[in-house]
This record gives sequence, C-alpha cells and structure tokens, in this order.
Amino acid sequence: TGKMMESTGGPYLNTAAVTSPVGIARLLQMTFGCTTFSLVAHQGGFSAAYGTFCMFVWTFCFAITVFIITCEFTHLHSCLTISWGNFTAAFAMLATLMSITAAVIYPLYFVQLGCYPIGCEVRDFRIAASVFAGLLFVVYAAEVFLTRAKPGQVTSYMATVSGLLKIVQAFVACIIFGALVNDSQYSKYVAMQWCVAVYSFCFVVTVVVVAFSVTGKTALLWFPFERSVVVYTFGAVLLYMSAAVIWPVFCFDSKYGSPRRPSLCAKGKCPWDSQLVIAIFTYVNLLLYVVDLAYSQRIRF
Repeated sequence: TGKMMESTGGPYLNTAAVTSPVGIARLLQMTFGCTTFSLVAHQGGFSAAYGTFCMFVWTFCFAITVFIITCEFTHLHSCLTISWGNFTAAFAMLATLMSITAAVIYPLYFVQLGCYPIGCEVRDFRIAASVFAGLLFVVYAAEVFLTRAKPGQVTSYMATVSGLLKIVQAFVACIIFGALVNDSQYSKYVAMQWCVAVYSFCFVVTVVVVAFSVTGKTALLWFPFERSVVVYTFGAVLLYMSAAVIWPVFCFDSKYGSPRRPSLCAKGKCPWDSQLVIAIFTYVNLLLYVVDLAYSQRIRF
C-alpha cells in the first residue's frame, strides 16, 4: 500500500479517499448538499421551524462530509481518538435519515406548482432545491449500501445491520419525543407516563451504545460489550411491546381517550394527532428492535 500511495499521491495523501466508490459518493454528497442550501439561501427561501430544520440538515451534513473527506485524504483521522469506521458508518446512516426527512418536508411545505404569490423564479429555485435534496438522500444511502458489513465480514459494529439499526431506532425515538411535546397529554395517566419512560430509557441506552462504539471505548468496559448489547436489545423488545399495548389503549379506547379524531380539533394542534403519530412510531421502533435482535445473533466485529 505504501508504494501505491507514493505512486498516486505521495506518502501524505490518500487519493483513494476521493477516487474509490465511497469517495466519489462523498464528493457527490458535498456537491449536492452545497447546491441545495445555496439554492434555498439565494432565492428559494425558507421560514418557520420546518424550513430551519431543512437548512440545518443540509449545512450540518455538508460540514461533516467535508470534515470526513479532508481527514481521509490527509490521513488526519489516524490522529483522532475515535473509531473512524464506526464514526463514518454512523454518520452516513444518520445523514441518510436526516436528508430524506428534509427531502420530504421542504417540497411539502414550500413547493407549489403555480407562481402566485411567490413568483415563478422563487418557485423554480424551490423545485430545483427539492430535486437536489432528493439526490443528496440517494448518495448518502449509496454510501450506507457500499460500506455496510457483508456476510461473514469482520468489520466495525456500526457498519453491521445491528449498528445501523441503532441509528434508526434513535432517530425514530426523536420523532416520538417531538410528538410527545406537541400537546400529546402524556401526563394524563400513569400508564402513558410509563410509555414515556420506556421511550426515554431505550433512547438513552441506544445513544450510549452508539457513543461507546464511535469513541472506540468498548474494550475498556468491565463487561462484554457484544453480549450486553444483545441482552439490552432483548429488554428493549419487551419494553416496547408493553408500550405498544398500553399507549393505544389509553389513547384510543373510548374509556380513556377517543377512538376517532375529534371534529373540533385544530389541524396541527390536536392531541389526538400527536397520540396517533406516537402509536405508529412505537410499532415502527418495536419492529426495528425485533429485527435488531434477530441480526445481532450473527454479528462478527
């Protein structure tokens, strides 16, 4: 490898960081990300919390991608006290989830077919930004596909299906928390507060697992990390099963809540809507933890 580096880019540069399939995907991420937020900032425009979130996603992902490309091209990542493989795999999965969210939200709230009242030029900029936002999601998903662990391959934990699912589980939990604080009336019953405790506990432990993997500190633990993660995943399945039963009962049973959306509920400010979102994503996360438990039996890292 030393001779290859000398012949291609010298001993201090790693040209594979920008010429390999993963490197090309990252260059496209940087290009599409910069193009997207530039179009929005120049003429497309954004407003309210939804627009701010989209701009944050595009600028954040752009900055971290530039950081990763720079570190790999110059070998600076070898000086960092983190597990680089775990960090890049975790970020690619997180960026995929964030970019698809922004790619859905921005056109949903800001794109329209007619020119009135924003003008045709602004409309065209917003449509172009939406297209590049979709392309940005595609290239982040491509990196996840290219760097994921192959069957039987010894690799970083975050590159395995179980590791990638941890990022998705935490992301789904954030959606649940967002719905909880949006007037979900979770303090109405103790049983609903139990569900909130389940969401919070599983989110915190999942984030801790990711943090230990990314920082490369798993070897310093006094207990076997791999076995502990599997045991926790099994516990999370049981906890989410309880929430998947309790939350719908206390929200949609006629004895405690409302089986149908109240007719007088204002759009965007209706507790029933938030409760429905929480119920749906509770089942989504339950499924993710079940799949995680199944795949964790086959991990080698």
